[in-house]
Amino acid sequence: MWPTFDFFVLNAVMDWTAHGWLGWAWWQVLLLGLGLTHITIVSVTLYLHRHSAHRALDLHPALQHFFRCWLWLTTGMTTKAWTAIHRKHHAKCEQPDDPHSPQIYGLRKVLWQGAELYRAEAQNAETLARYGHGTPDDWIERHVYSRFSALGVGLMLVINVALFGAWGAALWAMQMVWIPFWAAGVINGVGHYWGYRNFEAPDASTNVSPWGILIGGEELHNNHHTYPTSAKFSVKPYELDIGWVYITVLSRLGLARPKKTPPRLRYGALRPVADDQTLQALIAHRYEMMAHYARHMREVFQQQTANAYDARSKAVRAARRWLHRDADKVPAAAAPQLAHARAAYPVLDKMVVMREELRQLWLNTGRSREQLVADLQVWCCRAESSGIAALRDFSLRLRAVRVV
Repeated sequence: MWPTFDFFVLNAVMDWTAHGWLGWAWWQVLLLGLGLTHITIVSVTLYLHRHSAHRALDLHPALQHFFRCWLWLTTGMTTKAWTAIHRKHHAKCEQPDDPHSPQIYGLRKVLWQGAELYRAEAQNAETLARYGHGTPDDWIERHVYSRFSALGVGLMLVINVALFGAWGAALWAMQMVWIPFWAAGVINGVGHYWGYRNFEAPDASTNVSPWGILIGGEELHNNHHTYPTSAKFSVKPYELDIGWVYITVLSRLGLARPKKTPPRLRYGALRPVADDQTLQALIAHRYEMMAHYARHMREVFQQQTANAYDARSKAVRAARRWLHRDADKVPAAAAPQLAHARAAYPVLDKMVVMREELRQLWLNTGRSREQLVADLQVWCCRAESSGIAALRDFSLRLRAVRVV
């Protein structure tokens, strides 16, 4: 018996349901998914983060609208909500009002429930009104993107299933969890809990990885919190911010214009004494200078603790981790070990004391410019006559710093 017309129709429907109109294999859909989710990452880091939230980057209007539309389709997020929540995060970082700090909520909650924290804060009208200024308010934003935020992700599901069948549904699920996990979870959670720090920023931010590829450069989170208005996140020669690579390409095409990048230290001739220019350079480059100071402290620490007794090993381990950190960043549990190490090693104690005195030069707002310059001169004299080579070298380096 010849097959009926209904048989051919049913077979075609089943084949379309399984493979979609394009009929791609699972591995082809997976590769496409990785590419599409990377576009979403780029949309978040270039458009929402660097352009909208921090105004560190200007983007061509056509490119802005592409990113807005793509984020509507793949995340359902609105520019105003994301921008407002992120600005509040910087304004209230590691404080009870921080929308997603692992120091407040715990790493587990932020890592696995970061999207829920985001959605809860997005309902806070006060947050949107206070921090959401300067975001798009045109017709399509009011009548489509903000009004029907769930419509975009629904439309993406229909497109994926139509093109790839059952694998399209899996592709859609991948797209839906990508940003909630990597951005809301990993960056907001791990990026304030674990990793390395180039700078003693006034929060717990860390660089998750020196190679910012998977999450568009957002891995360099400590760098970003140190210089939040910079369009470039990498600061060390070994660091890679792939987002900055894209910005460089877009700039050459006339589609982007970075407005600010991290300051770079410049050195000139050694000044006879620290002066007003030295103070200005110190304040402008305070994070970089304190990072240099921390490296000197680590060198002295290794020299001083080379023959540490086993009885002091716990204190030595605590000192290795916390000695170069601001006092308010040291956990209470580590304070006794740190105090023990400072008492056992007077040279290290001296460096800790002078580090805090140096830091007060930009924190003490009650003193005049002339008084601060005099304080800096006294500090340099004490450092260079301390008998501690690391302090002397740092002071000489400081007197050669220039404002760029």
